[in-house]
Amino acid sequence: MSSVLIHNARILTLAEGSIPRRGAEARNLSVIENGYLLLGDTESVAVGEGPPPSGALSGDAACHVDEESADHTVIDARGRVVMPAFIDAHTHACWAGDRLDEWDMKRRGASYLDILSAGGGIMSTVRAVRETACEPLARSLLERVHRMRREGSAACEVKSGYGLDTDTELKMLRAIHAARQGGLEHIAATALLGHAVDSQRPDFIQYTLEETLPAVSREFPGVTIDAYCEEGAWSVEDCRRLFETARSLGHPFRVHADQFNSLGMTPIAVEMGARSVDHLEASTEADLKALAESDTYGVMLPATGFHLDGRYADGRLFMDMGGALVIASNYNPGSAPCSSMPFVISLAVRELGLTIEEAITACTCNPASLLGVADELGRIRRGAPASVVMLRHTDERGLAYEFGGDPVDLVIRQGQIVKWIGDDADRTIIRP
Repeated sequence: MSSVLIHNARILTLAEGSIPRRGAEARNLSVIENGYLLLGDTESVAVGEGPPPSGALSGDAACHVDEESADHTVIDARGRVVMPAFIDAHTHACWAGDRLDEWDMKRRGASYLDILSAGGGIMSTVRAVRETACEPLARSLLERVHRMRREGSAACEVKSGYGLDTDTELKMLRAIHAARQGGLEHIAATALLGHAVDSQRPDFIQYTLEETLPAVSREFPGVTIDAYCEEGAWSVEDCRRLFETARSLGHPFRVHADQFNSLGMTPIAVEMGARSVDHLEASTEADLKALAESDTYGVMLPATGFHLDGRYADGRLFMDMGGALVIASNYNPGSAPCSSMPFVISLAVRELGLTIEEAITACTCNPASLLGVADELGRIRRGAPASVVMLRHTDERGLAYEFGGDPVDLVIRQGQIVKWIGDDADRTIIRP
């Protein structure tokens, strides 16, 4: 058995407390000030305080991490932070084409909704995705997921939604499934069937409900359904119809709501039992209160405010109300071209009003619970799968204090070293 022993580390285990974390519990990272972590092929074998027990590794420990034949790897963390790998629970990472021309338009003063109403925005990506075959879609998604993994994300959610017709939505979901089969099983697929409204099809809502949703349900039973509730996109009533039909077919659902306008979708989503309400930049205090007092997660996407218009959700108020908070990248070509969860954390502390502890909870154990992988990811516990990161910081506050660089020195996914930036060039490895 190959194994990795990390010692002399500040370990954020997040092992104690309920899931999801709310209120004061969200600030408890269950820290081992100076400890060790022994990782086997697939799981954490031991974690504890102080130096590792003698004989923690059988045989001669070695540091030849660039040799795949090495049986054991020993890493002296030198006081650096070791924590669960990040989980990015809201992305649109499956797309084709780019939106660089529209970015120029935005910088000349056009709003996001102006661009969308002119046939750009989501619709420009829809046209590119429709013209791209499944295999290159899956290949480009894999490249993006590998990048996210090197930046410390062990799992992510990926939405369809750039199809707006039955064949293309199915093609996107097949591409996401193919990426998962390519050795990255921690990709949660979501069928974003209510994204934009195709103005070229007058019966679009009915078509989606009567043709696209049943076709998706047949090929991908139980997949999460999503919709974008906003002026110029799906109305509250259209979303309600979509979710009622999806629920009758056995699908859980999530919803994009309150990005630009509070239209009343958030309390309705809570009442209907949505898994999450995402965005929340324009939410009223009443919206946030209804969400915080429910079992529905609130997902905030600060990279979107950074790239679009400087507006951010009120994370501080939501936390103080006792909400179950998740932060995510919203990685997409239009409103959030960002794959870095460390950057999202730095924004969440600055712009959402979170403490660093709350931000870490919101991108580890809480999204693990939202995506249904809390038994596998989001905490460091004996017997759990071994997906961790080591920062170059000895204090986790550095993760939010610094921004724009790469604070992740080590990524271990399911016991395998994916990336190690060591103390010299001989210990720098990057694996796909």
